[in-house]
Amino acid sequence: MELTGAEIIIECLKAEGIDYVFGYPGGAVLHIYDAFYKQDDVQHILVRHEQGATHAADGYARATGKAGVVLVTSGPGATNAVTGIATAYMDSIPMIVITGQVPKHLIGNDAFQEVDSVGITRPIVKHNFLINDVKDVAETFKKAFYVATTGRPGPVVIDIPKDITAEVTEFVYPEKIEMRSYNPTVKGHYGQIKRAVDLILSAERPMIYTGGGVILGNGSEQLREFVRKLGYPITQTLMGLGAFPASDPLSLGMLGMHGTYEANMGMHHCDVMIAIGARFDDRVTGNLEKFCPDAKIIHIDVDPASISKNVKVDIPIVGEVAPVLDALNRALDKTDKTVNKGALEKWWAQINEWRSQDCLKYDRNSEKIKPQYVIEELHKVTQGDAFITSDVGQHQMFAAQYYGFDKPRRWINSGGLGTMGFGLPAAMGVQLAHPDETVACITGESSIQMCIQELSTCLQYSLPLKIVNLNNGYMGMVRQWQEFFYEKRYAMSYFDSLPDFVALAESYGHVGIKIEKPSDVRGALEEAFAQKDRLVFLDFITDREENVYPMIPAGAGMNEMILV
Repeated sequence: MELTGAEIIIECLKAEGIDYVFGYPGGAVLHIYDAFYKQDDVQHILVRHEQGATHAADGYARATGKAGVVLVTSGPGATNAVTGIATAYMDSIPMIVITGQVPKHLIGNDAFQEVDSVGITRPIVKHNFLINDVKDVAETFKKAFYVATTGRPGPVVIDIPKDITAEVTEFVYPEKIEMRSYNPTVKGHYGQIKRAVDLILSAERPMIYTGGGVILGNGSEQLREFVRKLGYPITQTLMGLGAFPASDPLSLGMLGMHGTYEANMGMHHCDVMIAIGARFDDRVTGNLEKFCPDAKIIHIDVDPASISKNVKVDIPIVGEVAPVLDALNRALDKTDKTVNKGALEKWWAQINEWRSQDCLKYDRNSEKIKPQYVIEELHKVTQGDAFITSDVGQHQMFAAQYYGFDKPRRWINSGGLGTMGFGLPAAMGVQLAHPDETVACITGESSIQMCIQELSTCLQYSLPLKIVNLNNGYMGMVRQWQEFFYEKRYAMSYFDSLPDFVALAESYGHVGIKIEKPSDVRGALEEAFAQKDRLVFLDFITDREENVYPMIPAGAGMNEMILV
């Protein structure tokens, strides 16, 4: 069967089971768009900005575990996608980004809308390809999907010159692919697993510390069995929330810069740490010289480059989270050794004493709307079962602290890069992936304006998102840092020209509601979520000076939190 390069691209996407491609047309990709027009199996979602395309594909991938796919044109189309590619790279999200390129004979001539997409994206992708022959299209796509979705996932860019999309060749899609230079480890080393079990059962003050790798590796079920089998306390990173239920008594909540007092103190004082699918980033560790001074560390990760990168570990185990935890659970069942129950009881007594600090308390009698209260009421109205996306800032931390995620892939946020503008387009991708589920975007008046044009996309595709805008008139997290560390010099962190968000939402064809009193919060949320087929923009006017606590200042240790 002979097809054009553009038609081959469509057939590759079909073969990979792709439902949606998020993109924006331009000259270099018009042959591909013409091929889309001639078929109905893969739906193209027209965004209003290429950054929105990448975030939507990212949200789709996080909510499903499948690779998200993006299609953009050359030049500014490719450069507009860079932020979203970097976002996916930092959080290890599988994504295929197809970028159009000028015809082969013009590459390097500073042609109209030419940029070196491969060179620009090289530091922020797992791999990238420039296709030079139409005969290579099918095999390149097979390689791209394989690389993006195996091992430690990540984005892959495929740069395609326009003339290749018009050329014709025979189409054969490979059934499988082998790459000598890429062969990720799946199962953990038996000897290391045996050593890990011995150390785990010798612990007197154990902590289980898990990250986004548990969710990406589909290891939530195995993690729950592992934690409950041991009865050890568990804390999760921002990216790992939901892999273990927040409502379980064994959960200490999130750790790190805005983590709970009990989680951070538990980490600081533990003697054995089991780190699973986490990368010891700076927002978790604080000052590395003060990090967990008494702990022996077991680290499970699919990426060998992540092990001992930031923190030296004692027992490394390279492999995918699910099979490694399966092996650990079997080893725990077979061993004659047992948990040190006496020491564990004392440890839990100490943890519960830290818990009694109630580090997430806030003024519930305020006449102003507290952002924490909005999140708590959102949890009640959605029964804790919504898909929640967020932008970046105080609202993101409040969502992480107060929503209480009990399931994996329900909490969708930009953790590594911290990308403002992520929340709305990501919610679009989640809603398309799960059309019958409740999807809410928690955002702030600063972040939402980064990609607010995607409200138009939501109307075109009838996406009934609920936008929860925690509007305090500031770049909230910037203002908080300026209050704490810059003697309240609020340089450029406030807004005195905000739009009327209700009118703006209505101008896009959606529903807008403004809420200014705490007594109206619950009713507004119930009204919004009762509208199953409409996007509703909820503009909550919140306390302008509310801060996120606890907080570990830069350079401090995990036991040096600001609590109020």
